[in-house]
Amino acid sequence: MWRVKDVYYVSDSAAILTEELGRSLLCQFHEIGFNEEKIPFIRTVKDARKALDHIIEQSGGMLPLVFCTIMDDTVREVFHVPEVEFFDIYGGFLDKLERCLETKALREPGAYRQIDDQDMGRRVEAIHYTLAHDDGTRTREYDDADIILLGVSRSGKTPVSVYLATHMGLKVANFPLTEEHLSSYQLPEDVIRNRKKVVGLSTSPQLLHRVREKRYSGSRYASIATCSRELQQAEQMYQRYGIPVVHTDGKSIEEISVQVTQLVGISRKKWRRI
Repeated sequence: MWRVKDVYYVSDSAAILTEELGRSLLCQFHEIGFNEEKIPFIRTVKDARKALDHIIEQSGGMLPLVFCTIMDDTVREVFHVPEVEFFDIYGGFLDKLERCLETKALREPGAYRQIDDQDMGRRVEAIHYTLAHDDGTRTREYDDADIILLGVSRSGKTPVSVYLATHMGLKVANFPLTEEHLSSYQLPEDVIRNRKKVVGLSTSPQLLHRVREKRYSGSRYASIATCSRELQQAEQMYQRYGIPVVHTDGKSIEEISVQVTQLVGISRKKWRRI
C-alpha cells in the first residue's frame, strides 16, 4: 500500500471543480497522505506537455495521480502516458449524456463556472441580506427571507446562515432563542408569520457546553446544566409551533445546510441556460 501519493488536478479552466471531484474520491483513503497541486488553464498541446514534464520530474517516477477535466481530446491525450495514473473525470459521461439528451454538449472550458457566475448578483444580495439579519436583527424584514433559523446561543445559526447565502444564494435570517423567549415559550410575531420558512437547530448539551466553554470558561452560561435546560426548552418550543428541527451534532455545515433546505422545500434548483 502506498503511504504517500502525489496528486495533480489538471484543467483547462481554474481547476476548482477538478480538485473538488478528485478530493471527494481521495477522502475515502484515510491511511494515505496526498501531496496536491493544481495546474489550471491547460488549453493547448504545448501547455499540456509542459505540465506533464513538470509532473513527471517532480514526482520522480512514483506514478502520480492526475485528475483531469480538459475538454479538448488532443490536449487531454497528452496525459495518457505510462508514467502517471490518469483519471479522466468527465470520461465518457459527456458522450453518453449527448446520446441521452439527443443534443451536443458545449465542450467549453469553464462552462460550469460560467453558469455559476450568472448567479453572482443573486448571491451577493443574499449575503448582504444574511449579514444584515444575523442574530435577530431587523425581524420586520423576515417576509423577504428564504429561510429563518432558530436556535439557542452558539448552536451554529450564523455559520449555517452564511454557508446557505454564499453557496446557495439564499437569503437567511437567524433568530436567537434567549432566556426571554425560552421561559415564556413565545416567538415574535415576525417569526410566527413566516413559520413555513423556519427551521430550528439543536445539538447535544455536551457539544454546546464545549463550544460555550471555549469563550466563557467556567461561567453559568457554559455549564452543562444551563445547556441542557436551554436545549430542552428550545425543543419544547419547536414542538409547540410545529417547527422542524435539524440536530447538528456530528454533522458538517454542508450536511446541515442540505437538511435545512429540504425541510423548507428548497431541494431542487433549475439552472438557467447560458
